[in-house]
Amino acid sequence: MNEDLRNIVLGVIAAGVTTSLGWFARTYLWKRKLRRKQAFFGLPDNAESLLVVSRDAGGPEQAVARNDVFALLELAALIKDCGAHAQVISHDIAQQGFGERTEFCVGGPTVNRRMAAHLHSLLPGIRINADPEPGPDRAAFQIGSERYRMEPGRTEYVVLARLTAGQGHQTRPVFLFCGQRSICNQAATRYLARHHARLARKHGGNSFVLLLKVVNSQAYGPDVAELVADVTRAAQAPAPAVVPRTSHRAN
Repeated sequence: MNEDLRNIVLGVIAAGVTTSLGWFARTYLWKRKLRRKQAFFGLPDNAESLLVVSRDAGGPEQAVARNDVFALLELAALIKDCGAHAQVISHDIAQQGFGERTEFCVGGPTVNRRMAAHLHSLLPGIRINADPEPGPDRAAFQIGSERYRMEPGRTEYVVLARLTAGQGHQTRPVFLFCGQRSICNQAATRYLARHHARLARKHGGNSFVLLLKVVNSQAYGPDVAELVADVTRAAQAPAPAVVPRTSHRAN
């Protein structure tokens, strides 16, 4: 074998080794990212999950609000990426225990009984004005001593929560998307889809409750959602008997 042929063979071998190492490195990083995502959502390969949705109060009996349908699509994509499966059920027939399967619960407590139960049992520090009559406090959130009023189409709020009943590997989290309007629910699912990696790094497997503000939804739809505060401590604490009002409105 002359010198030129030997150099060609060595070059081919080196290129093959480099390509193989690069492929293995990319595969390792992809699998590590996937495992972290699966751990955050509680969705190992072939796991089952629940999508609990409310019915549209103003539509036919089986109808779901348009933006809630879009929220379900956002969540379904996350679940599929984890290699898991989803079952969509209505809020009034969801009767499973907490932590048996990962659950994504979409909709406010006035139209979603399951959400109302979760808020009552797990987040007693959150109160939502359910008065159907028009007024400045309609659908307002009370979290601790702070009140967050809605200005439809301009400033609206949504609670995004990840809650766990324990620290065991078999315990599945419950994700809540509780907005003042259905477009806020979609904004929260989109925020989760975009920022789940950062949230996983910050919170790990712990529970958290975030308050998001949806900005100018009449122009931007569900695309612009800003983090207002981490309200985990206030949301999980019992609500005080008498709450001074501190209102938040758009400037």
